[in-house]
Amino acid sequence: MNRQILHGTIIHGDRIGRTIGFPTANLQTTDPLPERGVYVARMTWDEGQGFGMLNIGTRPTVGGATLRVEMHLLDFQGDLYGKRVSVRLLHFLRSEMKFAGTETLRRQLMADRRQTEDYLHEHIWNDKTEDNE
Repeated sequence: MNRQILHGTIIHGDRIGRTIGFPTANLQTTDPLPERGVYVARMTWDEGQGFGMLNIGTRPTVGGATLRVEMHLLDFQGDLYGKRVSVRLLHFLRSEMKFAGTETLRRQLMADRRQTEDYLHEHIWNDKTEDNE
């Protein structure tokens, strides 16, 4: 994968992700976007960094119509609203899909999270030769 980097600012979203256990940081960016879907990604900001799942898409399961860039950071507690961030796409997980409802979506996000953690354990956290920057 090309490991594209997106730059932008974290803005308020619809807060749907938090209702199903997957809060997201919504990225406002003017950078060209890759294929719609879910990616393993690394987000950096002035005070820190985090890894997680990035979704690029319209969120068809919840009736979304506009293209969004949203990142669920693993094990993150905090407020990123208004922060300038960079997001490096590390690995493509799957294409955007429409699910029967939010419970089916939640189950898929749980599977995506497991795949994300597996990827990070194999390629980032346990690989001392990997360029994590």
